[in-house]
Amino acid sequence: MKVAIIKYNAGNVYSVKCALARIGIEATVTDDEQQLRNADKVIFPGVGEASVAMSYLRERHLDSIIKSLTQPVLGICIGLQLLCRSSEEGNTECLGIFDTDVRRFDNSHCQEMKIPHMGWNSIEVNKELLIPSHFSGEYVYYVHSYYAPVCANTIATTEYIGKFSAILNKDNFFATQFHPEKSGKLGEEILRKFLSL
Repeated sequence: MKVAIIKYNAGNVYSVKCALARIGIEATVTDDEQQLRNADKVIFPGVGEASVAMSYLRERHLDSIIKSLTQPVLGICIGLQLLCRSSEEGNTECLGIFDTDVRRFDNSHCQEMKIPHMGWNSIEVNKELLIPSHFSGEYVYYVHSYYAPVCANTIATTEYIGKFSAILNKDNFFATQFHPEKSGKLGEEILRKFLSL
């Protein structure tokens, strides 16, 4: 199986490569169009700032390439956010795969809730695609200040200063706000499930 990890100016790309290696998958980190199109699965991970990341994607025409991919694609963390319509981070126009706009957490009414949302939190499964419903209540690992609201593409949610999208899906595009590569056995299960699609 050919697995490509999109190379762009975001952190955390290599921790995803290492997580895949632990389950026996040798992934290629690339920004080459043919390698991305020829891959069986494409992963779009990252930690970074939305406007900077989108500028980099546009400069290299990766924005149009990502939108045109037909194989299963998995966004992780900022990868999820960049697949949405827009982000409040830098007032950024994003890729528009998911029909929702990314917002910053507002803790003005609950300042004991720190931003970024960081650490382990439980997940509620609405639709069994990447994750079986019996995993509802299990914990996954988050680090983020921005979130995608619950929308028509939401297939799992988490509560933090309100309910937000933990996993999104539309057609061949899937995305997790949490980091499966840092989420222990459940994260490994999600990666395996994605690779089996």
